[in-house]
Amino acid sequence: LFASVFVTSMALTEGFASRPLHSQRQERPVASAARSSSDGAVAEASAETSPAKSPSSGSGEKKRVVMKFGGSSLADSERVKEVAALIVQQRREAGVDPVVVCSAMGSTTNALLAAGDFALGGNVYCDAIRSLHLSTCDELGVSEETRAEVEGLLEGLAQLLNGVMCLGELSPRSKDLLVSFGERMSVRLVAAQLNLLGCPASAHDAWDVGFKTAGEFGNAEISTSSYAAVRDTLGAVLEAKECSPGYAAARAAVHAKEAGGALVPVVTGFLGADDQGRVQTLGRGGSDLTAAFIGAAMGFDEIQVWKDVDGMLTADPRVVSTAVPVESVTFDEASELAYFGAKILHPISMQPAMKYNIPVRIKNSYNPSHPGTWISHAGAEGRADSKLVTAITTKKGQMLVDVVSTRMLGQYGFLATVFSIFERHQVSVDVVATSEVSVSLTLGAERRDSVDKVVRDLSARRPNTGGKDSSDQALDSNDPIAQVRVQEGRSILSLIANVKRSSDVMAQVFEILAKEEIQVEMLSQGASKVNISLVLRDEDLDHALQVLHAHFFKDQVASAGPFVAPPEKDLSHRQ
Repeated sequence: LFASVFVTSMALTEGFASRPLHSQRQERPVASAARSSSDGAVAEASAETSPAKSPSSGSGEKKRVVMKFGGSSLADSERVKEVAALIVQQRREAGVDPVVVCSAMGSTTNALLAAGDFALGGNVYCDAIRSLHLSTCDELGVSEETRAEVEGLLEGLAQLLNGVMCLGELSPRSKDLLVSFGERMSVRLVAAQLNLLGCPASAHDAWDVGFKTAGEFGNAEISTSSYAAVRDTLGAVLEAKECSPGYAAARAAVHAKEAGGALVPVVTGFLGADDQGRVQTLGRGGSDLTAAFIGAAMGFDEIQVWKDVDGMLTADPRVVSTAVPVESVTFDEASELAYFGAKILHPISMQPAMKYNIPVRIKNSYNPSHPGTWISHAGAEGRADSKLVTAITTKKGQMLVDVVSTRMLGQYGFLATVFSIFERHQVSVDVVATSEVSVSLTLGAERRDSVDKVVRDLSARRPNTGGKDSSDQALDSNDPIAQVRVQEGRSILSLIANVKRSSDVMAQVFEILAKEEIQVEMLSQGASKVNISLVLRDEDLDHALQVLHAHFFKDQVASAGPFVAPPEKDLSHRQ
């Protein structure tokens, strides 16, 4: 039994994406991600190469968009029905021809990770995952073909968990394969529901449409060659080329073209495969990154990211009940908001759209009529100069680290020495403020162990080189490099502000905080000039956010009304 499970487990993890196991078979258009030319390979898109314009959908006037739906939008069968109806409505009423990207249903990714932990403990348990997806099959009334695909994936999942249990090991490679089952079942169910509504659709694993990845498991990067591969492969699917006539999806594609529409590809987010065919995941924001990459590769008109809120908000609604949606922001502003605490989008996920200037719109799948937030390079155009602050975001659980040189003035190379030590221990910083002889910076409290190593190295004795500093004083090898103080319990409050009036913003901020007796321990303005960050004590953060929001957004709150939360869901799904 052990030998049998071991072989099965290795078959699942070794080159999985390159071999069509039963759980991967489906009736869909066949398009190769690596159709070779006479000289051998798909041309690689360089960083400077603009993606091709999207293929024509027939009339030439259809709006080509990517529609990405996250886990909370696909929490159960009713949500799958709502999302599919929304896609059909967008096609019929808004003239949209979409490519759809899906995350796993609800909190399936967390459930899969938990199942992996159970398997390591000697128990194979995936009943909740099986129940959710098979009951969704029943409630949607999917075809026997789709149900067989879902059951095949569930069988593959059980085999993998048995392998993990017998081996007593869950490697990063196996973990990536483990969590991939959620997205792969999700896209098959969404495509099936679209077909039931008369909208021809086909499900695709990301590696089947050209997503090649490299780097570490759990946080892989999409290879630049994927731009050309995705463009060619999805282009073939959208044009209904290279379709085996025996496949149901091929027949659907032909029917779609006769009806004047296009086939809707439904693609797994968050996933790719390396050159050896091994499944890899893209890390946090991976599904959003998949959508942005497709939009950039295809040269689409818009990337729509459907969430469970009405776009980006002016503040965290859990702290500020009067937070209101932000109508539009620039890519720089959205990146700063995401980096400093807003969890709507991950900064990395916007890079392809930013690079190729494909606008991104954040929409609410629970409230689709709301316009959401528009993100583009021109996002600030038309914004009144009198509007000082666009949004405020926060990040708790920080450490404030003060590093002061022991050599005082005139010591060149101090900052280089400090940051080389941070680099050696692979510690990245959030906010930095520097002078000639000191540097203050913030780090997440979860990096405490790494920070202790940095402090140890900074407090070490200098190497005795017999040299002198810039004031011609002999360097004393008994001196430590720097004196270091670490303060925990700190928070970052960042204002996305009008760069033309940053002095006005800071004057008003300090007047309000002084009145409230809230002490600012550090101030930094980012290189993008759209972000002003303050470091405060944790216990002051919520009050500071509330009083600043009340001051800068009182007019918007009066006209828009307070934020209304979506239905309560498990929002811990990491994508």
